[in-house]
Amino acid sequence: MRHGAAEQGHAAGFLFLAQGAALVRLVADGTRYHLAFAGAAGAIFAAVGQAHTGAHGSRQDGFVFFTAELVAAWLNSNLERHTILNMEISKKFNKPRLLIIGCGDVGMRLLPLVRAHYRVFAVTSQRERFAELRAAGAVPVLANLDQPDSLRRLAGLAHHIVHLAPPPGEGQQDRRTRNVTAILPERAQVVYVSTTGVYGDLGGRWADETQTVAPRNARALRRVDAEQVLRAWARRARGRLAILRVPGIYGADRLPLKRLEQGTPALRAEDDVYTNHIHADDLARVVLAALRRGVGNRIYHAVDDTELKMGDYFDMVADHFGLPRPPRLGRAELAQAVTPTLLSFMSESRRLANRRLKEELQVRLLYPDVAAALRCIKRQ
Repeated sequence: MRHGAAEQGHAAGFLFLAQGAALVRLVADGTRYHLAFAGAAGAIFAAVGQAHTGAHGSRQDGFVFFTAELVAAWLNSNLERHTILNMEISKKFNKPRLLIIGCGDVGMRLLPLVRAHYRVFAVTSQRERFAELRAAGAVPVLANLDQPDSLRRLAGLAHHIVHLAPPPGEGQQDRRTRNVTAILPERAQVVYVSTTGVYGDLGGRWADETQTVAPRNARALRRVDAEQVLRAWARRARGRLAILRVPGIYGADRLPLKRLEQGTPALRAEDDVYTNHIHADDLARVVLAALRRGVGNRIYHAVDDTELKMGDYFDMVADHFGLPRPPRLGRAELAQAVTPTLLSFMSESRRLANRRLKEELQVRLLYPDVAAALRCIKRQ
């Protein structure tokens, strides 16, 4: 009888090991059930160990029970690793999706600020930029804003969109933005980077975001068109739209050094115009603030505290870098010396308030004015 019981015990032991191995494989293959399965497996192992007590000698009982403990320990260890791995994967793929359209200089500065909070997709028309965008933390998507068919893959991809792409270089409409609105999902959040040029010439007066637009050139007309198209989309799709009106963007690699080296003239003081500025790093931070705190269908001036005329700005940069100050000319003389595009920038004077930027978006500028930025750039 004892011999028969021993043989049965050996058979049960081998059966148990086979069952245990199958259980382990099941857990490895079905990780989504592993937490609930762990408790059941533990109960099975305990029951098997108790059932074999007395049916075997002490060595055999110990072998089966020890094996049960080993398998249970292996299972628990792997469950823990699976759980940690699944949590990490879940963190990555459960992030809200952010689509950046027009990921140039400002977009690349934005990526380090958003990649921890969003799963970021960056639109590019250049396949050779894929490696650069991946290294910066974005998933590159090949599409061309001038080719609507190429944008279909973007439909519904993300509910948070940053639109940084400029309009086409000609015409009075922004067909690129029209193509973008065709793929935006309902109730999406959009941050659109526009321009302060939509105001035209204010004669140097101060203005806030309630100022009526009065574009004076095709470049500004295209921006006004883009704003209107996006506003119509937001009303129709119940979207949340924040429009950032941006002035001249500058940074360490975006200063008018070449212009100064070439001796391009500026306006004399009595004809000069007020300009507005924002550092590229601060603009990226403003975009993030608009994503986090922007009120639906709201306009914000993305401008710093600088109050300078254009010629004084050029003089300040020249002095910081040991370059000659630009010659000053009257408006009539200047019109003969510079391109029409450059002259258009020197024909509009305005000073823009940034109260909403500071109070509503709660932005604290890294570079509150050009002078502070130039001091930092010179030290670097």
